[in-house]
Amino acid sequence: MKIAVCSAQSYDREFLLAANASFNHELVFFDVHLAEESVQLFTGFPVVCAFVNDVLNDSVLKTMAGHGLRLVALRCAGFNNVDIAAAAKYGIRVVRVPGYSPNSVAEHTLALMLTLNRKTHRAFNRTRDGNFSLEGLMGFELHGRTVGIIGTGRIGQAVAQILAGFGCRLLAYDVSQNDQCKALGVNYVELAELYRESDIITLHCPLNQQTHHLIDAIALSQMKRGVMLINTSRGGVVDASAVVAALKSGHIGHLGLDVYEQEGDLFFHDLSDQVIQDDVFQRLLTFPNVLITGHQGFFTREAMSNIAQTTLQNISRFEEAGQCQNEVTVELINSKPQ
Repeated sequence: MKIAVCSAQSYDREFLLAANASFNHELVFFDVHLAEESVQLFTGFPVVCAFVNDVLNDSVLKTMAGHGLRLVALRCAGFNNVDIAAAAKYGIRVVRVPGYSPNSVAEHTLALMLTLNRKTHRAFNRTRDGNFSLEGLMGFELHGRTVGIIGTGRIGQAVAQILAGFGCRLLAYDVSQNDQCKALGVNYVELAELYRESDIITLHCPLNQQTHHLIDAIALSQMKRGVMLINTSRGGVVDASAVVAALKSGHIGHLGLDVYEQEGDLFFHDLSDQVIQDDVFQRLLTFPNVLITGHQGFFTREAMSNIAQTTLQNISRFEEAGQCQNEVTVELINSKPQ
């Protein structure tokens, strides 16, 4: 099939072209995001392959449906950037990659925790300048610390497995409890208890109406003073303005972000020669106890290979059978607890 690949970076081209040797689709790469202002670039394709910051709202889908769009193939697990109800209304099917590599995101989550705790990023810069002082680099042992995991799907479970090996006390909150997490010693509690007891809180939940700004000023006020907060899920789960206030007051001791609510205008591009206009993001960068990475938690060779393979396989199955096990439907969303 002829496929428009949106938001294509060099690594997307590399892995999709390699995987396509087994599928023989016609791939047309675009380095721009799909959005209302760019939608005309993507019309006339029966399939668009979109990523996390492409915008597929009612307006975009309506325009593309009028030009023959039949399938949206997401090369990611999340689908909060797609209006699923609108897609159904216009006869457009949506498929995704539900579990490309939970270990990749889980390991990046631990990298953020360990870097913030032991301040290895600051130590690296110091030693390069000939400064070997240990002042200001004090950390703490993860062993015996209480970690709260919000969302215990595949990634949350992988995080729990790693942290269990560190000897952490593990609390979790999810609307559906994971038996494998329970076997690791994870104790499911209500959010209020998780906030109150946790030294570290790590987010692995999807972004939906229930989780949008789950971490707001009220939630932050219930957490321990000095808490470490990590988000490698979706930016909209965290109210960034509330987090800035909590950092200024010292209530948050460490913050690690791999995602950001307004990242669509920032991440996946080199903006080093530009003035970033997002004042909240710029404020976050001024704190010495904040570490931000540009949505790279998924970025391993294993994950990229799995994403490319599954994405093209989803398209082939749709082409051959008119259906795919990785389809996202309104009925599926409504049947799942939020």
